[in-house]
Amino acid sequence: MKVLVTGAKGQLGTDVMNELAKRGYEGIGVDVEEMDITDPEAVETVISESGADTVVHCAAYTAVDAAEDNEELCRKVNAFGTENIAKVCKKLDAKMVYISTDYVFDGEGERPWEPDDPRQPLNIYGQTKYEGELAVENNVEKFFIVRIAWVFGVNGKNFIKTMLNLAKSHDELNVVNDQIGSPTYTYDLSRLLVDMIETDNYGFYHATNEGLCTWYEFASEIFRQAGVKVKVNPVDSSQFPAKAKRPHNSRMSKEKLTANGFQRLPAWQDALSRYLDIILER
Repeated sequence: MKVLVTGAKGQLGTDVMNELAKRGYEGIGVDVEEMDITDPEAVETVISESGADTVVHCAAYTAVDAAEDNEELCRKVNAFGTENIAKVCKKLDAKMVYISTDYVFDGEGERPWEPDDPRQPLNIYGQTKYEGELAVENNVEKFFIVRIAWVFGVNGKNFIKTMLNLAKSHDELNVVNDQIGSPTYTYDLSRLLVDMIETDNYGFYHATNEGLCTWYEFASEIFRQAGVKVKVNPVDSSQFPAKAKRPHNSRMSKEKLTANGFQRLPAWQDALSRYLDIILER
């Protein structure tokens, strides 16, 4: 199997490339320098000449608040860029994995979102990722659309690194306690994604680490495991006004993974421990 990975320098793309190498598959990593996904001709040339039979599409515009002021650019990358890739995958009869988000839902209620629930995005970022999903399902026959949330990995910025950095200059931090979800460790997710492309169990899936928490509970556990002494105060989202509306409910049902024979990701506390071992060099 020969796999082309977009966004190969990002948090998830890096781990997918590593996992492919571990299993003896040929991974072809591209970032914007090697393939501008918004350029249809470049996409067709690079994917076709790579000889890849599978594309794992990790590249995306992910600046959620900035997207509210940059809707055209966000859509160009997340919707049209994804459509360009999807059309080439259709032409080549290649498998495609599209990494999506819980933001395609409206973020209300308390029950976990099912993969086939109606999509009603609550901000520009979510809307463009939803449009990317439509581009994949309308063009590609062999597709996996995998929705994730609260992502952290060794490369790039994430909530864990932000909290640890803030703790260096603060004795006390306020963290929202009215948004519930599950963190997703890119190392664990990358293993699942490669498991998926080894099968033909196509469709929509949700993939986050097991267990639920609020951002406040996540932050508290980060400091507990890292042995950092800082007071964390639970506050409402209203204390942190943002341009883009955030989901209160990011619970995601992963029953479909089990039903299709895939191993679910470990508990988020376990993932956090393994991650801290790496970034803190414990």
